[in-house]
Amino acid sequence: MSSLYRLYPSASCIVVESNGTYVQTNPDFSLDLLFSAKNQAQAIEKAMSQGQPTDAPGAPWPLVQSQEVWAAGVTYFRSRTARMEESQDAGGGDFYDRVYDAERPELFLKATPHRVAAPGGGVRIRSDSNWNVPEPELTLAINTAGKVFGYTLGNDMSSRDIEGENPLYLPQAKCYDRSAALGPCLVVTDEAPAPTSVLSLVIKRRGEEVFAGETTLDQIKRPLESLADWLYRENVFPFGAYLMTGTGIVPPDEFTLKPGDQVHISMDPIGTLTNMVIT
Repeated sequence: MSSLYRLYPSASCIVVESNGTYVQTNPDFSLDLLFSAKNQAQAIEKAMSQGQPTDAPGAPWPLVQSQEVWAAGVTYFRSRTARMEESQDAGGGDFYDRVYDAERPELFLKATPHRVAAPGGGVRIRSDSNWNVPEPELTLAINTAGKVFGYTLGNDMSSRDIEGENPLYLPQAKCYDRSAALGPCLVVTDEAPAPTSVLSLVIKRRGEEVFAGETTLDQIKRPLESLADWLYRENVFPFGAYLMTGTGIVPPDEFTLKPGDQVHISMDPIGTLTNMVIT
């Protein structure tokens, strides 16, 4: 069985947890160094050997340094159905049906580093949108060479009315300030998450649950490695990239997020990513 490490970035360092032991690494061990290393496990082991024991992670920090965050769309059948329904009046429903069955996946730039919210931080809804939802997604960590070396959880905040009005508005529906969150940690391991892994979403409003849903990773149509391969075609990522792999949990059409809502996305062995909705 391969080793499993959980990395928790903070303002001053990265804390690594392995087998219940926490180590505070030196400041020169960074996400950029990790993503550009030839062997991520060896880089982590070296950083741990030079670090100091600690009791727990520090205050959470975004899981990005120079990494771009990309996203894949329409990888779950449920997502395909939702996208077709929201765009039918604009004549774009057929696009989503075609891409679901096509060899080439839908890939788009989700966020540059400064647009990514930290675990526990605020994710935004657009002021010019009236239908906003979170999209919980397994997110791949891909190194400079294009190898998937770990994963985390992602919140792909989406303005469904903007995308539904016209598929060409996708960048505005998806990419804006704090439209993405990653966390609560970066899991580094040679073993891919099990297909039976349960990914869940809970949304609370004033302490009361207003939506809950779950799916399993075996509902993703495309092999995860193939999504990474497509992303790195004709593309260079000097410090690696994150890739959200699509959502299979879609709240009902009458639901929209409101400021103050708390979004909880969970999957073992990553934990729970929690963010508050702000404007």
